[in-house]
Amino acid sequence: MGNVEREEMTWATFGEASRSLAGAVAASGFVPDIVLGISRGGLIPAGGLAYALDCKNLFTISVEFYTGVNERLDVPVMLPPFLNAADLDDARVLIVDDVADTGMTLELVHEFCRGHVAEARTAVLYRKPLSIIDPDYAWSKTDRWIEFPWSADPPVVKPTCQN
Repeated sequence: MGNVEREEMTWATFGEASRSLAGAVAASGFVPDIVLGISRGGLIPAGGLAYALDCKNLFTISVEFYTGVNERLDVPVMLPPFLNAADLDDARVLIVDDVADTGMTLELVHEFCRGHVAEARTAVLYRKPLSIIDPDYAWSKTDRWIEFPWSADPPVVKPTCQN
């Protein structure tokens, strides 16, 4: 992990950020029927937004891209269990992730939704300058590695599963 410049998000900052992000969504007039969290990093932000926007339909989609600090696969890959795209038919969907770094994960999920949803918008806590996607809603911008409170510490158990 060396000397990579980092930005640390605390639980308190996450609370402020998620309320602010939800406020931006609400102020825009977009009312999602479904909040779709991208696993794993987007699950906690998606839950926070779903509560703040009073949206009870919270779905998840699993995508693997990062394997470590600044280490990633060549392209993001969807993992099982797979979401049935027909469950999204004609819905207004808010796609949520923790960060738009390259933007490739958001692009993959947005493409997955295309042709099914009435409308899809994207929301992230952080947007990085090189993202190929400009999210509809972003709380902050940074070019640093972000340490989120839910992933800053190592697991309390040894890894038991590899995907």
